[in-house]
Parts: sequence; C-alpha cells; structure tokens
Amino acid sequence: MEREITLPVSPEEARDIRVADVLYLTGELFTARDEAHRRMLALHERHLAVPFDAASMALFHCGPVVRKMGVGWRVVAAGPTTSVRMEPYESRFLDAFGPKIIVGKGGMGEGTLAALERHGAVYTHYTGGGGALAAKAIERVTDVFWLKELGMAEAIWVFRVRRFGPLYVTMDSAGRNLYTEIDRVVAANRAAIHARIDGSATVVADTTENSRGGRVHGGR
Repeated sequence: MEREITLPVSPEEARDIRVADVLYLTGELFTARDEAHRRMLALHERHLAVPFDAASMALFHCGPVVRKMGVGWRVVAAGPTTSVRMEPYESRFLDAFGPKIIVGKGGMGEGTLAALERHGAVYTHYTGGGGALAAKAIERVTDVFWLKELGMAEAIWVFRVRRFGPLYVTMDSAGRNLYTEIDRVVAANRAAIHARIDGSATVVADTTENSRGGRVHGGR
C-alpha cells in the first residue's frame, strides 16, 4: 500500500504501517549516523536534553553533502548510509528518543526489530545511490547540530521535506523483517538447486558407468 505520511506520525498510524507499504514523508526528519547516536545517548544517560524533538521526526541514517548558501544551506545529496552500523545503538536510541520511522538502507538486526515492536515503529529502505534524488524532496535545512564537533557527515541535520520517498517498509512493529524472509527463501531455493544438481550428477555418473560396462562387441 502506498501511504502519504505527514510528520509527526501518530502512534496509531505508525503501528498500522506494514512491511511492503511504500511511504512518502512530509514534515521534518533528522540525520544521525554513528557519532550522533553515541552523542545523543551519552546526553540521555547524563539526564541532559537533546536540542530538538526526535520523537516528532523521522530518523534518517544519512551523511549528507550540504553547501553553505549565504545565511542558509543547500542540500546537494542526501543518500542513505548502511544502517547496520547503527545496530549497536538503535534499540537504546528508540527507547530513549522514540522516533516512529527510520530511513536507511540494508536493514538492521534483531535488537532493532524488537525495539520496533516495543515502540510501534518501522524501518524503511531508501535506494542506495539516490542521494541527488533525495535532495530534491528537501525543501530546506531547518537546523544543524554539532557541525563543528562532528563534521558535515556526522552532524545532525534537520530537513523539512515534501513527499520524501519512495521508502519501502522492510521491518515493522508486527515483527516482520523482509530481509530475513528473503534470506530464508533464497536459502531454500539454493538447497533445492543443489539437490537437483547433485541428482543430475548421480544420473550422469550412473549412465557413464553403464555405458562403459555395456559395450557390444560385434563379430562375424
């Protein structure tokens, strides 16, 4: 199902999103890679507030290319980074900050899937290599945090987006994980193919043996 989502998304709407849905987001999302995850969690553990409302936005695993334009910024490219790098932090991150939609690529692990179930959240896949296309859906940069300390790629950028997508839902709050489902199908298909190959090899070997032992000797 194709869904137009206006952020912030309600808990009820987020729990209704399922694997194979295609989302287009309008509202605000924030970027966070490894360093941003670590910094935000460190603040949380010290009972200090982060400088924005993460729960009202989507979380984007992204290290954008951004150009300074006068007093503002222009996003040149904003493609997803490989999400599994954030797996050591994501479960605690969702517990602490509560974003309902994650955007990334490549999927995440069992810890994140359990956290999605707890919080009624989803993980969505954006096509790798589509950074320039993603940038077209970004209307403006509304804020940036820790740019000096972390650098452009690792800083937190807050983007105002319109119809950001398509985002393919691959992990949901019902416990489905499309990546593991595909892995199981691929493994079963591979086993079936190997079995057919092994069976064909046995038939060929038997045929060869029979032809060697069954020569007809002609005579007068």
